[in-house]
Amino acid sequence: MAAFLALPNMVSAQKFAYVDTDYILGKMPAYNSAQKQINDLSNQWQKEIDDLFAVVDRMYKDYLAEKPLLTPAQKNTREQAIVDKENEAKALQQKRFGVDGDLFKKRQELIKPIQDRVYEAVKKVAKDNALDFIFDKASGVVMLYSNPKYDKSDEVLDELGVALKDDE
Repeated sequence: MAAFLALPNMVSAQKFAYVDTDYILGKMPAYNSAQKQINDLSNQWQKEIDDLFAVVDRMYKDYLAEKPLLTPAQKNTREQAIVDKENEAKALQQKRFGVDGDLFKKRQELIKPIQDRVYEAVKKVAKDNALDFIFDKASGVVMLYSNPKYDKSDEVLDELGVALKDDE
């Protein structure tokens, strides 16, 4: 029985808070600039790929129009050229947008350092506020209710040196 009486003294209250990383990142000029760079590159690369597929389409239409006049050897040569150009377009698409493609690498290069800074700021805010846990509201953690007084997003932004406007 004495062990149960001592239990309340051993259990300390854990302190929780949350941040909204979407909100935090959205307020960071460096993040917005990086996102713009990524979007611009993505659009440029997509145009390159679209242009290559347009060449394939043109080659195929030209081939169909001229097919009755071509010898079997010429048909094979033209068909192979179309297939080669299509494979080139698909390879470029994979290189740019594939699993470990250029877009993924650029995102890692530009966004990861910013995310690391946010993580370090979150750790400092947690330490400064003696918090045991900080949840990320943006990460899909289901919060049916959250008291705004436990939202430490603005403190993280302050730690990052991001100035907030008065209306926010």
